[in-house]
Amino acid sequence: QVQLVESGGGLVQTGGSLRLSCAASGRTFSSYTMGWFRQAPGKGREFVGEITQNSRIKYADSVKGRFIISRDNAENTVSLQMNSLKPEDTAIYLCAAAVGGPYNVWGQGTQVIVSS
Repeated sequence: QVQLVESGGGLVQTGGSLRLSCAASGRTFSSYTMGWFRQAPGKGREFVGEITQNSRIKYADSVKGRFIISRDNAENTVSLQMNSLKPEDTAIYLCAAAVGGPYNVWGQGTQVIVSS
C-alpha cells in the first residue's frame, strides 16, 4: 500500500521561496505519475502540477514559470520548488499518486502561508 508524507511547508513573505517534498512508500514509485494539488481556505482542490513516470511535466497556468516539479526515483520522493510566491499561493499543498489509474492516493498535506 502506497503512503505519502509531505513536508516543507511554512510561512514566507511575498516573493520568497519554499521547497516542498513528498516521500512515498512502496517499491514501484517510479511507475506512478505524481502530482501536487492545493486547497485554499473556502475553495476547492486545485491542480498545481504533475510529473509522469517518464518525467514529463505539466503545470497549472497560475504557477507556470514559478514552480518546478522534480522526482528522485532512487529516494522515492517528489519535490515542488516554489519561487516568487504570492499571497494567492497560500493553501494546503497535497501530494498525490496515480496508482494504476487517476489520482487515488493522497498525502495529509502541508500548509503554505505567503504573507503580503
